[in-house]
Amino acid sequence: MTFILMLILIAESGSGTGAVDTAVVAEQEKPILIFQVISDVHLVTESAVKKLRNSLHDLQVAAPKSEALIINGDLGNGREVDYAALRHIMHNEDHPKLVYYTIGNHEFYKAWYSHGDRWSMDSFPNGETDTASIGRFLQLIGEKKVYYDRWIKGYHFIMLGSEHYRQIESNIGEDAYLSEEQLAWLDSKLAEDKPNSRPVFLFLHQPLPQTVSGTYAANYRGVVQHKQLKDILTKHPNVMLFTGHTHRELKLPDRIVHRPFATINSSSVFEPWTSNDKPIPASQGSSEGLVVEVYKDHVQIRGRDFRNRKWIVSANSMIK
Repeated sequence: MTFILMLILIAESGSGTGAVDTAVVAEQEKPILIFQVISDVHLVTESAVKKLRNSLHDLQVAAPKSEALIINGDLGNGREVDYAALRHIMHNEDHPKLVYYTIGNHEFYKAWYSHGDRWSMDSFPNGETDTASIGRFLQLIGEKKVYYDRWIKGYHFIMLGSEHYRQIESNIGEDAYLSEEQLAWLDSKLAEDKPNSRPVFLFLHQPLPQTVSGTYAANYRGVVQHKQLKDILTKHPNVMLFTGHTHRELKLPDRIVHRPFATINSSSVFEPWTSNDKPIPASQGSSEGLVVEVYKDHVQIRGRDFRNRKWIVSANSMIK
């Protein structure tokens, strides 16, 4: 079956529950595969810990039959204490058996801390190398590289990630640095899929420029090799690229775009932002993520409000 991406927004007349009748949308068909996508959990405060726990609790209720959970970068600030907090939560909370992570720019942030574990920008990189930062991330995921792939029920999941940070080249900034080796690997992995046969689910923390909300500033780059990455993905319109980084809330219009592959924003568990480049006030406790339902001929992407434990009506979309 040919799978060409086309976005269909599911309009709702706003009920009090915010529920979406996906049974009608899916014409009584049960999904072949369900998975969850969250990002930007930032486990450096007690509030962040509580929000991640709450999101996991809510997802177990909202999508109990999920096969996998993808946490798409910015897990903490790259310190051992941050990874310890994450491991503790994931060990003690219920979640899908399969959990996959991507590396975010904040996984390199130990370089901003002095040896006394105090934030110290003036002494960057404080003896920290990007190799050491990556090493701690690889210990978490049990892989040899920050990029890897998996197959779930016949669907291809590909995780990408930055291989360098500012220590190696200052103008990298907070963007993802993808080596020629990683890009060639991605090209070869995408070639394993028959053209337009099934959607391929791709995950990278930083979005490409001029795609989802928060990527339209003149100085935004997102990925150092963004032109090369876009050239590769353009050959595969069945790719669905899930990204985080911008924190933009899911009710914004550019949560999903096609250029010609789909790019999907996953907001933030810790701190969603508005279109005005400002975080939603902490007092509101905002926290968001995605549930993805895969059917034979389409994919349903549903935004979830973890704070209020309900679906985000305006963030319910069908891609086919």
